Amino acid sequence: MATGITRLFLNTAALACSVLLSGCSGLFFYPDRQVYLTPDRLNLAYRDVYLKTGDGETLHGWWLPAEARASQGTVYFLHGNAQNISSHILNVAWLPDAGYNVFLIDYRGYGQSTGEPDLEGALHDAETGLRWLANHQLAPEQPLILLGQSLGGALGIALASEWSKRNEQPALAAVVLDASFTGFRAIAREKLGEFWLTWPLQVPLSWTIPGEYEGIDLIAGIAPTPVMIIHSRSDGIIPFHHGPQLFEAAEQPKRFLATDTPHAATFVVPEYRRAVTDFLASGLLQAAQNQR
Repeated sequence: MATGITRLFLNTAALACSVLLSGCSGLFFYPDRQVYLTPDRLNLAYRDVYLKTGDGETLHGWWLPAEARASQGTVYFLHGNAQNISSHILNVAWLPDAGYNVFLIDYRGYGQSTGEPDLEGALHDAETGLRWLANHQLAPEQPLILLGQSLGGALGIALASEWSKRNEQPALAAVVLDASFTGFRAIAREKLGEFWLTWPLQVPLSWTIPGEYEGIDLIAGIAPTPVMIIHSRSDGIIPFHHGPQLFEAAEQPKRFLATDTPHAATFVVPEYRRAVTDFLASGLLQAAQNQR
């Protein structure tokens, strides 16, 4: 009996130390380098993009041009925490046909991107991709939209609020957040609380995560850029309550879409795609009016 208790204590301590040393990064990042699907297999035109970060990493991304002669805008896509862009591309593969350019990147440690993933690095990578778009791809009149799913949504909130706060140009025309969460600490605490072995440690371990990137505290700073928040009532990964809480914290103009799909499977459903493109049309109009 004593031996079993000792073993349990040691296992718990080892797990706690592992999480503490990684700053709970293991809860957020599950990258791999396998190629699941490439744009050409979906009959999409594309080109590879390689970007250098300020700290010496190389990020890989795909540029997917709009199929229409005159694009409706450019969507910058930040994906979720697992695998890499080749497994997430189906979430945005429909957008070129809808008239939007798409740029999606892998954070450090994902796919062809170098380095090891961590929160600060992923935030830096997300900004690196957005800055490349702003400096190299966009005509002055080209609307720029940020679309983030799950982890990408949380990174997107921090990025969009800072972009707006610094009055960076071009301004974001719209932000779409799908299946995101209220904060890194908040979701870490929830996930640690689901497992009996880490339940007693959920509060102290969550405090190893930097507190300045909690979406619930930052999302209001995105205004006056229109924000659309999407969350599924059937999401088994990020509980539904995160969506309404983010919506409540956001400033107008904003819109909420409750869906009914598995986690981050929103764009399998044509009705939800149309809801997003309708929002983008109204959001872009609002952005144009703000610039007058």
